[in-house]
Amino acid sequence: MKNLLLFILLFLFFVDLRSSQSVATYQSPRSLNDGWESNGLNTDYVDTAAISQLLSKLKEGDNQLHSILLIQHNEIIVDAYFNEFKAEQQHDLRSCTKSILSILMGIAVDTGFIKDINEPISTYLKMPIPKKNLEESKERITIKDLLTMSSGLDCNDWDKKSKGQEDKVYRKKDWLQYTLNLPMVNEPGTVSCYCTMGTVLLAEIISQASGMPIDEFAEQYLFTPMNMTNLSWGHTSQKEVIASGKRLNMTTRDMAKIGQLVLNKGKWQGKQIVSKKWIEESTSEKTQITGVAYSYLWWNLSFTVNGSPIQAIMATGNGGQYIMILPEMDVIAVFTGGAYNSQADKLPFAIMQRVLLPALDKTKE
Repeated sequence: MKNLLLFILLFLFFVDLRSSQSVATYQSPRSLNDGWESNGLNTDYVDTAAISQLLSKLKEGDNQLHSILLIQHNEIIVDAYFNEFKAEQQHDLRSCTKSILSILMGIAVDTGFIKDINEPISTYLKMPIPKKNLEESKERITIKDLLTMSSGLDCNDWDKKSKGQEDKVYRKKDWLQYTLNLPMVNEPGTVSCYCTMGTVLLAEIISQASGMPIDEFAEQYLFTPMNMTNLSWGHTSQKEVIASGKRLNMTTRDMAKIGQLVLNKGKWQGKQIVSKKWIEESTSEKTQITGVAYSYLWWNLSFTVNGSPIQAIMATGNGGQYIMILPEMDVIAVFTGGAYNSQADKLPFAIMQRVLLPALDKTKE
């Protein structure tokens, strides 16, 4: 039923788009001295009419989008904000934070804080230690298992019966201890289930291995080198949350920097921030979650342009937060939104498939 409602929603939106007589309200992206060059729609290689019509319709406000940023060949083509959001505002990335955590793990490996992701998590996670359900298999959980969400712990955010479902854990006093105490339901490395608490463990591993809270580690090794200063860490929980359990709040344009870093195989403006080896390894398919390809905290999906599949590396977050990286087209697309716990958060996929990618496809002629 949810998929049917989503289909109807998208169908009505694009039928309305085709019949819309709205006057384009698009304005060329501003230069904010943040490392981005702006091209706007002043190019012969973009279907400017289709994109302008899309933006005009979205500006009418009958959606829950907050921003769209489209970049090709390292230049901003679209930088649009909706529903009173602005370029300078930070946005709760939700689970897009997980994909950035993957980059931070790569940096921890590159710098030698972590020697091998195939090592058991107990090699680096000294406190707390499991106190319940002390199955022998729990000792074999590796960092890689956490990266592929295949720890074997009873931790599945998409199963309300799971003891490690994130909303249940948020009510606990000690998230780390509670997660480590969970029973094992699978052999480590065999079955992948979407598990937020596994990424909290990963953040804590980086912190304990480096001797730095995850926010300080990220600032020193990732954000400062990329001139990213307008960001913060937080959580929707009303309780005090440990640093390793917090999520990132970031601007749309800085989210795009993360996408460009991945697209450039770990480089930002000529500087190697994280190794090419890690980017290639961490973004290639390792497993599947509910039938969708998954790597090290990145999703692997595809779009179709002119009948041909176009592969995308993707960070996703509840509510419509997306960093989409399409290496074949040298494209990055970033979306933010407020459609939390709603199928309406899938609208960006339709926008990409129906408007943005076809509009850019002229570059292939």
